Amino acid sequence: QVQLAESGGGWVQAGGSLRLSCAASGTIVRINRMGWYRQAPGKQRELVATITSGGSTNYADSVEGRFTISRDNAKNTVYLQMNSLKPEDTAVYYCNVLDGPAVWGFYEYWGQGTQVTVSS
Repeated sequence: QVQLAESGGGWVQAGGSLRLSCAASGTIVRINRMGWYRQAPGKQRELVATITSGGSTNYADSVEGRFTISRDNAKNTVYLQMNSLKPEDTAVYYCNVLDGPAVWGFYEYWGQGTQVTVSS
């Protein structure tokens, strides 16, 4: 199966930047949509950004203009460049990958999560 390796999380002061990466490995059919979600304590997991295999992007209103999602298909890797970070961006960020189609359908995978902490 597919495994996702996340990196780039950490601590940063408000206004700073971080770059997250997520590399897919294993038995890949074809990486379709890739994206990032986040979850703060006591809150629902929410969409941050997604990018399709064709390069179409979608951003949450709260991050649009500050975050940029990109992908390197040759490396099966998705990135999230986060600029002008705010304390409300503090959350665990999860990589999400849709792999397929196979005869049996698509497969959805999640990364283990990486903590992003933004201090005021």
